[in-house]
Amino acid sequence: MNKLLSIGQASKVLGVTIQTLRNWDKKGLLKPDELTKGGDRRYKLETLKAINHNIVFNRDDLKTIAYARVSSHDQKDDLVRQVQILELYCSKQGFNYEVIQDLGSGMNYYKKGLTKLLNLILDGKVKRLVLTHKDRLLRFGAELVFSICEAKDVEVIIINKGDENIKFEEELAKDVLEIITVFSARLYGSRNKKNKKLLDDMQKVMIENVGE
Repeated sequence: MNKLLSIGQASKVLGVTIQTLRNWDKKGLLKPDELTKGGDRRYKLETLKAINHNIVFNRDDLKTIAYARVSSHDQKDDLVRQVQILELYCSKQGFNYEVIQDLGSGMNYYKKGLTKLLNLILDGKVKRLVLTHKDRLLRFGAELVFSICEAKDVEVIIINKGDENIKFEEELAKDVLEIITVFSARLYGSRNKKNKKLLDDMQKVMIENVGE
């Protein structure tokens, strides 16, 4: 008798999320072999193996995602430049691509575009990720996203691996200032005047450097 797998077990076998399996069920791409009395989906391993090649590993149906980001509104010209470079590169390579744009700090892990990108990768809908520069993804933590890409068999292409043409130091200073601001908010409630003065001095220096 064939062993029945839960939706969680089936998602691991196929390398997709549970929500993806639910979506496939709605679209008629993959129906569960049985439903429990409580309405939980159950799948036979043989069924999963049969559709695995047709749905999960049909790489030609997957998209290339080109991701562009700037930290602030005054860098919109750079965002346009990034998008143009990405579009030109992807077009020349003949990729079926989509551009995702973000406006926010490289320290912010909850940006709308980044969240969309990660969900697409985790859902197994991305064939490759294209960036103009590594830091356009995240200031710190890009390697973690790259590890997820590797686990999901997503190719990562970084067009320019050298120095960026934009004001790197200015943007980095803004990101560091953001970190200081967060720590300031946490420590201002304490009575440690020494810590408070230290953070105030650091903030002042960083603001002066950003303005230069």
